[in-house]
Amino acid sequence: MTLAFEPISLEKQQPYRERLKNSLWEASDYSFINLWGWAREYGLEWAWDDDLVWIRQSWPTELFWAPVGKWEQADWADRLRDRFSENSIVMRVPEPLIRHWKHALKDRIAVTATEEHWDYLYSVQDLIELKGNRYHKKKNLLNQFLRKYDHAYQTLTPDLIHHALEMQEDWCVWRDCESDETLASENRAISRVMAYWDDLDGIFGGAVIVEDEMAAFTVAEQMNDETVLIHFEKGIAEYKGIYQAVNQMFLAHNPHLQRVNREQDMGEEGLRKSKRSYHPVDFVRKYKVTFA
Repeated sequence: MTLAFEPISLEKQQPYRERLKNSLWEASDYSFINLWGWAREYGLEWAWDDDLVWIRQSWPTELFWAPVGKWEQADWADRLRDRFSENSIVMRVPEPLIRHWKHALKDRIAVTATEEHWDYLYSVQDLIELKGNRYHKKKNLLNQFLRKYDHAYQTLTPDLIHHALEMQEDWCVWRDCESDETLASENRAISRVMAYWDDLDGIFGGAVIVEDEMAAFTVAEQMNDETVLIHFEKGIAEYKGIYQAVNQMFLAHNPHLQRVNREQDMGEEGLRKSKRSYHPVDFVRKYKVTFA
């Protein structure tokens, strides 16, 4: 049966979330907020296939992502044979699903690690406390910020969204987003998510205020009882230590969580170095699957 893809819609947010919950997986790519926020940038669509939802991107090239749903109940031999021909590629496939596919298809699939898509996982407690020599530079920058600036932390509520958008506009002027398609695309995704803040389940965030002006914000989503996913984190660079401050303060106001997912580095060396400097405790590993 041919999959019937359609635009990602708010109307199906809840049934999608239920299927994602059944997958027992924490990958950032598949959160509804990410799919919704980046849908226009990547041409994302979904197809509803009984108890599964398949994801497809059409830009910059057409690619399939892994399905979400009750993986252990699917007849994968039939479903994959009907859906994919020789040399078809599925990206961002999790390890647990690969085990199901290998059992069903044996040597008909080739698996390649795609580390640029692996999500970084951290201990919330580690990033709140910043203990020891490995966090010395982070703690020093945080302390400099705390001493130097008259600041306050606030929960990012709907009445603060327009302030966050104004700050994001200033940030984009400073970084010249329009000359960098990656930053311009992210800016559009941030604007879309914030425009639909009241319609997106599980979204929350925080802001650091310096002298009555928003200096940083975090937009996040609670993936499950233990894990928070950071979607966007922006700060005004003129405030030294602002990123260390917003990171630490946001998590300190949510100490009931145990893990923080800070998404992937997409193979960007600077971003990879930054993410590794916070010492991840694990990764959400994803792979490329090619059908033979």
